[in-house]
Amino acid sequence: MIDQPKRLAFFLPNTFTALNMACGFASVIMSWNGQFYNASMILLLGAIFDSVDGRVARMTGTQSQFGEQFDSISDVVSFGIAPSFLVYNCFFKDMGRLGMVVSFIYLLCGALRLARFNANIDKVSSDYFQGLPIPTAALGLVGYVLLAIEFELIQSLTPFTIFYVVLYSVLMISNVPFYSFKNAAWVKTHKKRVLAIIFLLLALIFTYEQLMIGVITGAYVLGGLVYFITHKGALEDVFSWKSENDEVNENN
Repeated sequence: MIDQPKRLAFFLPNTFTALNMACGFASVIMSWNGQFYNASMILLLGAIFDSVDGRVARMTGTQSQFGEQFDSISDVVSFGIAPSFLVYNCFFKDMGRLGMVVSFIYLLCGALRLARFNANIDKVSSDYFQGLPIPTAALGLVGYVLLAIEFELIQSLTPFTIFYVVLYSVLMISNVPFYSFKNAAWVKTHKKRVLAIIFLLLALIFTYEQLMIGVITGAYVLGGLVYFITHKGALEDVFSWKSENDEVNENN
């Protein structure tokens, strides 16, 4: 039998995953009631929980296939359903079928992104994400909603809003590599500076959340696209893998 401390260790990361899902569920209820600011901010809290559960599992040595699948299901709720519901209620509710289609495109691409991630989890280099991660895409939509709350003019820019949502949707299922910073040499050799930058960003988000969430997410996405375009030759094979059958044929 598993002893009590070990049971608690397995339970802990899944608790954070469940809290992430709870944030997504709460966001759906809030956006349904027109509380767009609260619905956006609770998704930010969900993203924090999502970033913690994997780290806790690695720290306690309790990674499991169950935890990975539970995390993906939670992400579909918090970063797929909730953001698509949020932008629908905030921008597309009066657009009829077109609004539903645009919102669903985001949800569909998010689900496909997670399925591809699970299928290729042992193949993708930890240095890069294959396509935009779904939590980042969700924060991109959250940041846009918060900007629309701050600047009402954005709410009248319907064509641009459709383009923005579709762009983030397509980026999730693209092969554009987005840097993960997990094995960055600069991060490892400048830990104090990185910590200072993180605290600065957190302070800016805490003080100017309606501006900074969208700005920081947009800067990451734009930086990833510019880096991909300017280094396309060096990165074009980063997600090219040989199947097991190809390797067997080569060996024969």
